[in-house]
Amino acid sequence: MDISPIIDGFNVVLEPANLLYCFIGVVIGMLIGVLPGLGPGATIAILLPITYGIGPIPAIIMLAGIFYGAQYGGTITSVLLRLPGEASSVVTVFDGFALARQGKAGTALGIAAIGSFIGGTVSILGLTLVAPVVAGFALDFGPPEYAALGVLGVLLISSVGNGNKLKAIVAACVGLLIATVGRDTFTGAERFTFGSLNLAEGIDFIPIAMGLFGLSEILYNLEERHNKVSAPAKVGNAWPTAAELNQAKGAIGRGSLVGFILGVLPGGGAVLSSLAAYALEKRRARHPERFGKGAIEGVAAPETANNAAATSSFIPLLTLGIPANATMALMFGALLIQGIQPGPQLVTEHPDVFWGVVNSMYIGNILLLVMSIPMVGLFVKILRVRPAVLAPITVLITLLGAYTVNNQVYDVFLVIVFGLLGYLMKKFGFEPGPLVLAFVLGSMIESSTRQALLIFGGDPTGFLTRPISGTVFALVVLVALLPLIRKALARRNRAETPAEERTP
Repeated sequence: MDISPIIDGFNVVLEPANLLYCFIGVVIGMLIGVLPGLGPGATIAILLPITYGIGPIPAIIMLAGIFYGAQYGGTITSVLLRLPGEASSVVTVFDGFALARQGKAGTALGIAAIGSFIGGTVSILGLTLVAPVVAGFALDFGPPEYAALGVLGVLLISSVGNGNKLKAIVAACVGLLIATVGRDTFTGAERFTFGSLNLAEGIDFIPIAMGLFGLSEILYNLEERHNKVSAPAKVGNAWPTAAELNQAKGAIGRGSLVGFILGVLPGGGAVLSSLAAYALEKRRARHPERFGKGAIEGVAAPETANNAAATSSFIPLLTLGIPANATMALMFGALLIQGIQPGPQLVTEHPDVFWGVVNSMYIGNILLLVMSIPMVGLFVKILRVRPAVLAPITVLITLLGAYTVNNQVYDVFLVIVFGLLGYLMKKFGFEPGPLVLAFVLGSMIESSTRQALLIFGGDPTGFLTRPISGTVFALVVLVALLPLIRKALARRNRAETPAEERTP
């Protein structure tokens, strides 16, 4: 492998102007991640006109920094306020917020920063070394494979809830139902809109997430404070201990691998990566009941995975010209604006752009780590604010964030509706996470399944005849049967154990 283009790429990114744009990108990314509602996709779309006036390399470096910088920024509100700014931060809420309530917000944010850095760096190394090979594998993915991945993701949702698995499945089914609201993309027919023009466009992720996680938490906490007086949790160290780092290292390693692989696949991305990494850690844990109550691995795995996925999603874009998600589609447009066609010829025709962007991610990840760790203490101080002050501020951020998505009061109304729904779910022991995650995956499952059935002429057995989708569906069956297999083995072991050796 000729490393001279890689070295030249570092020379490109270390130019002062390119370094400045890299810094600007990650700072903007972190800030918009902290502010729920805007998101990297909307920010990149807003800033696209600015890229006309600057060169292709600094423009793409800045936009890339916004994308992966936002992944960590969304962690801050997920941990401190239980407000996931991005869909990929939903899973972090479960254990990150629980740690914050135990006075370990600094630990959660520190682990997230370290995991994000390691996951991003591992993914960049993979992008540098094996991008063409992995991107070639991604070409084999079509609608049947995306549908299979989506079904596997929904099945894994039952693993992320902390309560009754049946209730988690019910919540996931409600999420899938909500995902069908709006105009059918294939026929144009309106579904569950009740004649409303607003519902005809479907329901956005932001109002659902902000209502179910943000507003519902405030309502629930206000009731808890009214029923019993409890002292606020003390804020501990703003840095994880050596024991906590040792506990998280396995989750970080596995999260890096899961995120890198799923990030390359169109339709996989940061959301499915964080979900899969979390489910993997919970399934292999000796004490899975810790998850949802403040498990370090429950923060380390999804945060590492979503950052690794954010980086590896550049592989199909830069080497094949295939955007892996909506944000990558905007990056595709930004390259076209600069007169550069992403695809197999990019490495040979514009090596300075390809390697400049790739190597800027090394610098950007270092900048994120350097900036985020010293600021952890500042973020943690938010928890010192009295609830009587913090609750109205959180409500204001939530409602403003929802309004800025489409500049519609209707979205604010949706936040209130889902806030009340989330409050009732918590009262009756239903986790909101499965609903939100199923909603995110629902549209992908529906469109991919229908496209696949068109390809197969309506024959559903076509899913099983294709190697990749057939393998994924076999994995779906295995995951579904795994609890039954475990129970059968445990029953068999008890039957074979002599009565005198059994514990009373």
